[in-house]
Amino acid sequence: MNLVQAVAAVVLSAVFSVAHAADGLVAVKSPYGAKATMDKLEALVKQRGLNVFARIDHAAGAAKVGKSLRPTEVLIFGNPQGGTSFMECAQSVGIDLPLKALVWEDAAAQVWLGYNDPAFIAWRHGVAQCPAVETLGKALAGLAEGAVAPEALR
Repeated sequence: MNLVQAVAAVVLSAVFSVAHAADGLVAVKSPYGAKATMDKLEALVKQRGLNVFARIDHAAGAAKVGKSLRPTEVLIFGNPQGGTSFMECAQSVGIDLPLKALVWEDAAAQVWLGYNDPAFIAWRHGVAQCPAVETLGKALAGLAEGAVAPEALR
């Protein structure tokens, strides 16, 4: 491993530190602001041919009712190929689909990108061995990592 690869590995391991803030939630730190992180994620989702169904700005919603909320946005996305495969294991999985990703800024001004772990969703619906889980998990991890990766390392 050369020096550049070693430095890249250290940086990536720091950037991709995963925190489980709630049952089934995978969260990765972002070095970018909330809007930039969500913009990167949305662009990657579209680049990979997935449908974007909605982008919801919770902070803007809070402002409409006179409340204040740190940056918090949800992206709802997916495609019938992955979703149908998951629902073939248990149709009740449909309550957790389409997929969602949340970008938020915490009280310390750290930005996070989070999503529901497909393995947790499968467990919740009693289909832990569903073959679609591994593929969806890899796809979501790849999207999250791509959205928070420093530009020079992409």
